Amino acid sequence: MSHTGFANLTPELMLDALSAAGLSPDGRLLQLNSYENRVLQVHLDDGRVAVAKFYRPGRWTDAQILEEHAFAHELNAAEVPVAAPWTLHAADAGLQLAGDPPTLAHWGGQRFGVTPRQGGRAPELEDPEVLGWIGRFLGRLHEIGRQRRFEHRVSWHSAQPARDARDWLLAHDAVAPEILPAWDDIAQRCTDQIQAAFDSLPGLRCLRLHGDCHPGNILWTPDAGPHFVDLDDAMMGPAVQDLWMLCSDARGSREQLACLIDGYETFTEFDWRELRLIEPLRTLRMIHHSAWLARRWDDPAFPIAFPWFGTAGYWSDEVGKLKEQLSLMQEAQEAANATPW
Repeated sequence: MSHTGFANLTPELMLDALSAAGLSPDGRLLQLNSYENRVLQVHLDDGRVAVAKFYRPGRWTDAQILEEHAFAHELNAAEVPVAAPWTLHAADAGLQLAGDPPTLAHWGGQRFGVTPRQGGRAPELEDPEVLGWIGRFLGRLHEIGRQRRFEHRVSWHSAQPARDARDWLLAHDAVAPEILPAWDDIAQRCTDQIQAAFDSLPGLRCLRLHGDCHPGNILWTPDAGPHFVDLDDAMMGPAVQDLWMLCSDARGSREQLACLIDGYETFTEFDWRELRLIEPLRTLRMIHHSAWLARRWDDPAFPIAFPWFGTAGYWSDEVGKLKEQLSLMQEAQEAANATPW
């Protein structure tokens, strides 16, 4: 098996796995856009259409995946629309199930879960009414998220994820040698500034989040509004982590944020101090993203999709972007007590 862990994940194995879970696929599979996992639309003999996610081996533990599944079920029980995994049944003695109810299956060295297919389109994030609706949706999600903590999933409540990403990149010689001194210097300075931003917010409250709340993970229907299709990156962190990625850019997003938060506060309180964390969280994500790409480079899909990654030009561009982020973080820190949001 290759480093990716997906070398044996053939269409035949997927169909056998789904059949072993009692789902009776009719043979039609459509691969959906996902780099991290292998995600497919599956037509079943009974007319239903499902989405099967085969998890990247070695990324999450069973306990972490089952926390994701339990959170989705908890949200559904509170009528917060997310695609929650189906309960699976072992129709074949070779299938191993995990969870209560069992929602995670092991077959042929792979792990998978199955959710119903959700229809919809990308939300119109320039429409204040749409933003307000999404804000109300996130407020409901976070109200449930505050009721308990994740015990196994990751947490973004400090600069530690950026430190870990930087350390991994350095340990694996992933940065182009000619750019390494400049990148290492700015990455360290950014990491220190990220930590300073978190330290400046005493009593910061973390909760269970979607974690990767960008427009591609929200589907919109005119009647039902927004719903989530993926909780794969669910984490602990500050509420603003689920808001900032829905805004267009660092300097032109205040109106969008205002609409989101106005809807959000219909259901739950927002700590406005967290707006200071938008640029630190953006910077953290940038450093983390570089490490994510480097960690996945053995997967044949990644060099094809990201041919520019790893070049001296890429790392030089990252130095420039991180310098800009450092400036934005420093400006935000200096203005924190003077600029009302």
